[in-house]
Amino acid sequence: MHFTIIQSMAITRLSFACRHGFHYSPSLFHCFQKVRFSSVAAIETLFDQDNVIKDKNQNLGVPKALEWKKWNSKELGISNSTISRPTKKVLDGLKKNGYEVYLVGGCVRDLILKRTPKDFDIITSAELKEVVRTFPQCIIVGKRFPICHVHIGDTIVEVSSFSTTGPKFRVDLSNVISPPIDCDEKDYVRWKNCLRRDLTINGLMFDPYKRIVYDYVGGLEDIKKAKVRTVIPASTSFQEDCARILRAVRIAARLGFRFTRETAHFIKNLSRSLLRLDNQRIMMEMNYMLAYGSAEASLRILWKFGLLELLLPFQAAYFVRDGFKRRDKRSNMLLCLFSNLDKHLAPDRPCHNSLWVGILVFHKALSDQPRDPMVVAAFCLAVHNGGDILGGVKMVKKFTKPHDVSFHELSEPQNLNSEALVDEVLDFAASVKQVLYWMTNEYYVSQAMAEYPQAPCSDLVFFPLAVYLKVCRIFECSREGSEKAFMPKQGRKINYEMLALGSLQEVRHTFARVVFDTVFPLNLT
Repeated sequence: MHFTIIQSMAITRLSFACRHGFHYSPSLFHCFQKVRFSSVAAIETLFDQDNVIKDKNQNLGVPKALEWKKWNSKELGISNSTISRPTKKVLDGLKKNGYEVYLVGGCVRDLILKRTPKDFDIITSAELKEVVRTFPQCIIVGKRFPICHVHIGDTIVEVSSFSTTGPKFRVDLSNVISPPIDCDEKDYVRWKNCLRRDLTINGLMFDPYKRIVYDYVGGLEDIKKAKVRTVIPASTSFQEDCARILRAVRIAARLGFRFTRETAHFIKNLSRSLLRLDNQRIMMEMNYMLAYGSAEASLRILWKFGLLELLLPFQAAYFVRDGFKRRDKRSNMLLCLFSNLDKHLAPDRPCHNSLWVGILVFHKALSDQPRDPMVVAAFCLAVHNGGDILGGVKMVKKFTKPHDVSFHELSEPQNLNSEALVDEVLDFAASVKQVLYWMTNEYYVSQAMAEYPQAPCSDLVFFPLAVYLKVCRIFECSREGSEKAFMPKQGRKINYEMLALGSLQEVRHTFARVVFDTVFPLNLT
């Protein structure tokens, strides 16, 4: 690897219908176009009125009456050509056998917003056992809410059935939510299913054959207004499934939408219910937040609503020490690291979870003991090159690019000689290993916010052993020296398939690029 590669690492970086007929609305599609956010606009909207839409006529826990609507998908800008090929095969297979089939959930929302869906979910009138009979490579998974995983090549398409009722609500909603008297049977079945969705913007159904989008919960109106609102009263929704709190945060971060007053109120008030979730579920939701291109916005919202103290106490303590306010629009090194990570990722181009965990560990070690920027650069090059510390030191000795002096995690350059640089890199590598142990140990996690007795106490450790070992593998070369069998990545193009699988080459390469883009940004004056 030549010095030019160091430089390149730093350089990277409608028509609608109610039940009784169709009516033309030429301004509708324009409204949805205005909801498409750039990454900057998405961040800015997070701080609009404490990230809450306030409606003087909205009473907490009392849903307003909604008008059921059907929308022509063409006027919403949805083209069937945007549906993935494996999804089309499953839709066609079920439709051919005479079953009703719909796309449902976030994929419909994303198609309306002209975004790339993370995946496509299907719901059908077929029983799950009939779905299994239709596709040779299909299995039923899940006990609480069983669904089918249909394997089409390397893709898994999730299919649920209207006949699978799922968990019943613990409270009776009939007093506050009721269907229109004149609804037909199919409308009623679709409406009942939509009530079980988490958010109104996820409560849309799209029939790709009739080219109709069904909206029973006001989802299209909330998309137009950039709102995040629960389908049923938020207090009930979050108590039924507290993971919906994390999904609401994730979607608000990804889309740049704002919470309604009721939703925001119960996100704050019911936040401690997250501690009841099993670790696997929390890890899954956190990975959706941090590995798919909206990590910075997710961290800001988690901090704003007091969830970071429960989920990532070490990082919450850093925000407190840094004097970072709940509504703060400024940035810091942790947020800059994840902002630069976001630039490389997208819903269809995620990273392996070991990468974002590794960034958290790296930053914690650096914030605990600030280091010379050249030490940070040599450490990252050693990681990138599979443990060639001497090679990294030689390259940074020729490096003249200025660092970002606004980060207190970076100490004043000391013009260290090569031997001192090697010693500092080894010392920093040992600190990284120590921090990884702390972040995966319940006792040390519980002490992270000990200096702030008013903060909630959390000993939550949700990183599984496999992730701990993977992160160890990423950084261990910086302590133990060159790995004989490891070949550093050549070139700048990221192989996203390998990055998602956790390839050491891709993860180490992307980690080094993110750190270089943060410590030695291009826009310094």
